[in-house]
Amino acid sequence: MASHRRPRQRVSGGGAARAAATIALTGAVTAAGLDGTGHAEPERAPAQVRAEVERLYREAEVATERYNGARERAERAGRRLAQLQDAAARKQERLAAARAVLGTAAAAQYRGGGLDPALQLALSEDPGGYLEGAALAERMGSRQAAAVARVRGQLREIEQLRGAARVEVSELRSRRAELERHRATINGKLDAARRLLSELPAAERAGLGGAPGRASRPAAGSRDSAPATGGAVRAPDARAAAAVAYAHRKIGSPYVWGATGPDAFDCSGLVQAAYRAAGVALPRTTYAQIGAGRRVSRAELLPGDLVFFYSGISHVGIYVGNGRMIHAPNPSAPVRSAPVDQMPFAGATRVV
Repeated sequence: MASHRRPRQRVSGGGAARAAATIALTGAVTAAGLDGTGHAEPERAPAQVRAEVERLYREAEVATERYNGARERAERAGRRLAQLQDAAARKQERLAAARAVLGTAAAAQYRGGGLDPALQLALSEDPGGYLEGAALAERMGSRQAAAVARVRGQLREIEQLRGAARVEVSELRSRRAELERHRATINGKLDAARRLLSELPAAERAGLGGAPGRASRPAAGSRDSAPATGGAVRAPDARAAAAVAYAHRKIGSPYVWGATGPDAFDCSGLVQAAYRAAGVALPRTTYAQIGAGRRVSRAELLPGDLVFFYSGISHVGIYVGNGRMIHAPNPSAPVRSAPVDQMPFAGATRVV
């Protein structure tokens, strides 16, 4: 009997087809990254790493100035709170003395056969209830009425002080939370910068924050270390000269964000410390310091002038003459002398 099964057809070149399919599949897997082999990111050139680190430092400096401003506001709120608490304590002492006088009068009245309702209210531990019934003081004699009125006024003042203190406590908490936010931003930027710096050779790292290869502390007698006030262009007054001299003495000090000396500085901290040494109180932040004197053009610069950089006024240095300044650049560079044209110039102020 004949079989009805169709004979199996052989496909010509089947081995070659299977090989082609295998190659294609292997290529697809490889392209999809599934072959277990990782593909490293292309290595960045040192110039690219430097540019990214500089960007992170600028962003950290912006956050640092915001941190400095928030800390200044927190310190003011803390001082106001302490003053309010001191004032409330003093008034509480006076209130206790006034109530003692009323207590003596109350004891006399009690021995005489009764206690005046106004005195009861004055001696109450419930100031609100007392104030609601203050009109009863009119029923008393003039001397006792005056004493009750004093107690009433003192209670009112104490409550006002306590209300103001509650506002300052809220302000202080808000500023502390703001400080922590800025602190986290700064640390995040600096950590990222440190990771990038580890990719750079030591010579490239040394160049960040200034001209590559410049020494952190210039040799004695060099143009960078010689006081600019002794050359052709002098500081406009003794205070500016003293600030410049202080800045020269601090060349080589480390940059630490939030620091105002005497051994470490951030950019605005160095400026504030230099003028503090000269007897001048400057604000803490760059964006406040630029308004702390008379604005001058770049062509008018004299030693002691404050020079500001970037559109957000996030960096400041002290002009020392000959087109140079002393500034605290960033965590990779100590306090140093540098050309004013090293960064985008944003303005200048002469402290008055």
